[in-house]
Amino acid sequence: MTTQRALLVLEDGRSFQGDSFGAEGETFGEAVFCTAMTGYQETLTDPSYHGQVVVQTAPHIGNTGVNDEDDESRRIWVKGYVVRDPAIRPSSWRAGGDLSSALVAHQVVGISGIDTRALTRHLRERGAMRVGISSQTLDPAELHKKVLLSPQMQGSNLTDAVTTSQPYVVPATGAGSAAFTVAAIDLGIKAMTPRLLAERGCDVHVLPATSTIDDIHRISPDGVFFSNGPGDPATATAAVELMQTVLTQRLPVFGICFGNQILGRALGFGTYKLKYGHRGINQPVQDRATGRVEVSAHNHGFAVDAPLDKVRDTDFGRAEVSHVCLNDNVVEGLRLLDAPAFSVQYHPEAAAGPHDSAYLFDRFCSLMEDNR
Repeated sequence: MTTQRALLVLEDGRSFQGDSFGAEGETFGEAVFCTAMTGYQETLTDPSYHGQVVVQTAPHIGNTGVNDEDDESRRIWVKGYVVRDPAIRPSSWRAGGDLSSALVAHQVVGISGIDTRALTRHLRERGAMRVGISSQTLDPAELHKKVLLSPQMQGSNLTDAVTTSQPYVVPATGAGSAAFTVAAIDLGIKAMTPRLLAERGCDVHVLPATSTIDDIHRISPDGVFFSNGPGDPATATAAVELMQTVLTQRLPVFGICFGNQILGRALGFGTYKLKYGHRGINQPVQDRATGRVEVSAHNHGFAVDAPLDKVRDTDFGRAEVSHVCLNDNVVEGLRLLDAPAFSVQYHPEAAAGPHDSAYLFDRFCSLMEDNR
């Protein structure tokens, strides 16, 4: 059997030739690398990766296949997938199929057999950039022209593409009635988030990103959750305005990832694009209130521009940076001191782990209880 060849070309002209992996065809997106050694199914189905071509730094991907239980959303969202050495066959009692077939089913174009270490080092040195993958042309110059015509991540509004079209409810689990009602604004939510809230006695009403404060009031929630999601937070004007209205009405707020950036912009802070972002499940973050260091899961290319060691007055009270990345001092969390609101830039709901940050859901429940 002859393997179909494929070509990867970066925005700056560097190219790699390898083998087609997944669907054949052509795709374009932002090239980013993920340092996770496991949990690739969670990565692929995380809506925050919409618009991105993911490079896996772990060399051997696909060992555990795919299954119907570990999807974090309704589909695979990555624009393309790059691996060094795909597994020949899955080896897991939970596997319902193989990774390559799943990529084909979702029409995800990928490439394998390239030097992903060299590609990762290039992205670390030069920064995340546009990229194209093709099994239709092996001419680097031809593909490079198309890459330069593709959209950039900065300035991209991708929320409407990933949010739910209709509200739905994830009911509290366990015996008895729900302790709390939560309105969760879906900016690209992962399935594990309402599940973890439900385990803590919350009826979770997942609402489209286009929801208004009236939609929230119809639920009479004890708190409002703003989810993770893709794109440039500078384009999320409606979400920022909704956040400001929620803060004005002093409803408890918890935001994750994109939700952290939305809170930051609602408080008057700016956001900026990181050189190559944080993506993986091994990022050290410090909770500055306790001094505790957590190993955490990340997927963000933008960050909040807030002073690390200064309490800032905002329209909603005093705000401070609550969490910081120990690798590069990037802001990883915000907290209001005079209102019931906090957020983190990372993913405490990480299904594949680590689970160091799951306490944040308990903190949200405590905030809702104290606000009653």
